[in-house]
Amino acid sequence: MLNHKGLLKRFSPCHEAFDWYDGKDSEEAWQECKRGDWMLWVAAKLNVDHRLIVLAACDCAEMTLHHVPKDETRPAEAIATARKWCDGKASIEEAQKAADAAGAAATAYAAYAAYAADAAASAAAGCGMAAATAADAADAYAAANTANTASADKAREESLARSAEIVRQRISWSIVEEAIAKFSQQGANDVE
Repeated sequence: MLNHKGLLKRFSPCHEAFDWYDGKDSEEAWQECKRGDWMLWVAAKLNVDHRLIVLAACDCAEMTLHHVPKDETRPAEAIATARKWCDGKASIEEAQKAADAAGAAATAYAAYAAYAADAAASAAAGCGMAAATAADAADAYAAANTANTASADKAREESLARSAEIVRQRISWSIVEEAIAKFSQQGANDVE
């Protein structure tokens, strides 16, 4: 998803992502990627506006809120607080506190939705991996709720594709392209 495969390699992606990228140009990779978690990870590595990353993570986490028990509000509150942080209406401490509460809900219910909300709110505290985790956790929930392995794999694949579309809605190719240019200007493009 970068101009040079060498630069992507410098980011140390998983082998699956690196192999998938082979032979694609950056725009093609961004437009065709079916893994929202990979896209958020790349966006964080490229220093895309952190608020866009957090909002995309929140959108991904919200995909699974319907699986949280109706009386459990901590995951939704964590997402709302992360969104408030993006609007400058909540402090980073408030976002982290909400993330911690969502994490407690995840422990109590073993719910991927709560875990995704925790990760989305934690992303506001500066962890790019947390944003990617929100997309991945949302995707994992679809698979976890399917008994049949083949069905679980298909559900996870479909959910990953939905999260990729969500990420593209928040972080367009032009935003990524601009981030690549800025990253390159900082001397990072001297790899291969």
